[in-house]
Amino acid sequence: MTVSRSEYCVVACADAWRDNGEILAAAMAPVSSFGARLAKRTFSPDLLLTDGEAMLVDLDGATEGWLPYRQHLTMVTGGKRHVMMGASQIDRHGNQNISCIGDWERPTRQLLGVRGAPVNTLNNPVSYWVPRHSPRVFVERVDMVCGVGYDRAAGARHHRIPRVVSDLGVFDFETEDRSMRLASRHPGVTVEQIQEATGFPLTIPADVPYTREPNAAELRLIREVIDPKGLRDREVRT
Repeated sequence: MTVSRSEYCVVACADAWRDNGEILAAAMAPVSSFGARLAKRTFSPDLLLTDGEAMLVDLDGATEGWLPYRQHLTMVTGGKRHVMMGASQIDRHGNQNISCIGDWERPTRQLLGVRGAPVNTLNNPVSYWVPRHSPRVFVERVDMVCGVGYDRAAGARHHRIPRVVSDLGVFDFETEDRSMRLASRHPGVTVEQIQEATGFPLTIPADVPYTREPNAAELRLIREVIDPKGLRDREVRT
């Protein structure tokens, strides 16, 4: 059975929450949300799913209950939440920008804003999902630091960036200097394509494996239960 690029991305996002136990799992985009739901339905059943704000949601994404802000903040600052955010820019050490493009005093483009990125990254694990991998996103230096990377996180007790997933591959920071490493590439993508689409030198192992293929049960869940309308293919170009 042929597996689409978007389905590899869903599984790669899901694996970010593997063995996380009973924590809040928050995702901000369709593919990463499908990944969180897949993880809970399979290998991480203890996850609590949220809408990224103040609501608990069920396996179908419907509101299940209210999570009071005080309780939510307590869990966030205590490392009991793993959020998968987006990134308008991300650099080699995992610093993320979702606020503006260009000089902060006179930006050329205003984006979402800093939001909760600093608190998230300093107090609980944060992964990233990037549906369009390009040198404009994977940059040498972000124009503004919103999410905090490894080179700025000294002393942060719960800071951790487990993985970055893009439409080309999976990345982590398992290097001596905590710089970005290519952990796997999606089938059909070459290492050269990934480096060319990245605005800084990646750490590249001698043998880069392919991203894990979803098994038959996972494929059925993705196609028939989690995303029967195929929204994943709108977010990830084949």
